[in-house]
Amino acid sequence: MKRKFHYAWVILGVSFFGVLASQGVRFSFGAFMESWETFFSATRGTISAVSFLSFIVFALAQPLAGKMIDQFGVRFVFVISTAIVGIGTLLTFFATSVWQLFILYGIISSAGFGGASGVTATVAVTKWFTAKRGLALGLVEAGFGAGQMVIVTSSIFLIEIYGWQNTVLILGLFLLIVVCPVLALLLKSDPAEAGYEPLGGAAPPEETSISSSGVKGNDSRPGRKFWFLLIPFFVCGVTTTGLMDTHLIPFAQYCGFSPVVTSTAVSLLAGFNILGTLLAGVLADKIDNRKILAFLYFTRALTVLFLFVFSSQVSLMVIFVENPTLLLIFSVSFGLVDFATVPPTVKLMSEYFKGQSLGLLTGWLFMSHQLGSALGSFIPGLLFDQSGSYSLSFLFAVVLLIGAGVLSALLPKTKIQATR
Repeated sequence: MKRKFHYAWVILGVSFFGVLASQGVRFSFGAFMESWETFFSATRGTISAVSFLSFIVFALAQPLAGKMIDQFGVRFVFVISTAIVGIGTLLTFFATSVWQLFILYGIISSAGFGGASGVTATVAVTKWFTAKRGLALGLVEAGFGAGQMVIVTSSIFLIEIYGWQNTVLILGLFLLIVVCPVLALLLKSDPAEAGYEPLGGAAPPEETSISSSGVKGNDSRPGRKFWFLLIPFFVCGVTTTGLMDTHLIPFAQYCGFSPVVTSTAVSLLAGFNILGTLLAGVLADKIDNRKILAFLYFTRALTVLFLFVFSSQVSLMVIFVENPTLLLIFSVSFGLVDFATVPPTVKLMSEYFKGQSLGLLTGWLFMSHQLGSALGSFIPGLLFDQSGSYSLSFLFAVVLLIGAGVLSALLPKTKIQATR
């Protein structure tokens, strides 16, 4: 007999596509920075402030999006949020002053980013997958890397050919005309309401997990498991979507690399980001997720240290600029550990806090990430205006990542691990 295809895979594919499109637009911010600095006669610190506001709005929107998911379902939140991103992006075409950029991108589009995000996609996947959940989380998280590869790289070339205004017009129309209808037609919020069981069968009766202090997972008081997940995920935001996804392109332009080299670096980072995320998702079903997280944060610290070393002295910076291969080596190594932290983090959260509001808890988790992203995008812009270099920002990132690795290693065991 042929094995019946399960609709959970459609949910995964549609969620992947929605994340790719909406978050790809968000990741494209760095591609527009230089053009906006010129067009609006603004400093890098001012344009970075737009990103800072964007991440703050994005962060605050995530718990709200999580609560709305619990009330109205995944499809409603995903479609409406994507439409808001599309409208905000489209209206940016008409911006003539930098304050309009703050409103259109920093507030309107960013409110949409909060709903068309990892919160919504991971809730959808968690509801539809009881088996192969780690793999599914890795696959949907790979949508972020795919967004970097497809949308960001395309934006670099579109800006180069058609200018930034026509590029935002194209991106906005793509979200409204293509992405929203796909989400509305194919996405289903809950397996039971759609007449399905999750892949792997109905979820077992809710269990509670026990921390090393004996506190049950349905205890809503913050404990070590709560803070030792949130703080490293905050650092993850500082160093990925904050620092690298916002400033890697401006850093490459500052070094004098051509658009071809810069876009190749972004594509490599995104491609290996997908690979690393998928690998982390597979491993999350097999080995201790605390060890995975510690390894990822420590390894990421080494990759950023690579950039710090070459940007710390003029002589080393000359070597870096004259050898574009070094930038590509960084892109590959950083990409492998970029979004790979998400599957083990979300899986640990689902194990620690079984029986609680999945949407709201996921919203708080991702809010910590976006607050970190806000600081990670804004402060390097200010430091660059003051020093003309990114070296200090890279050093701070290394220190924070080492701390995140230590906290991850100190996370308490889940109930399954404790009974082994």
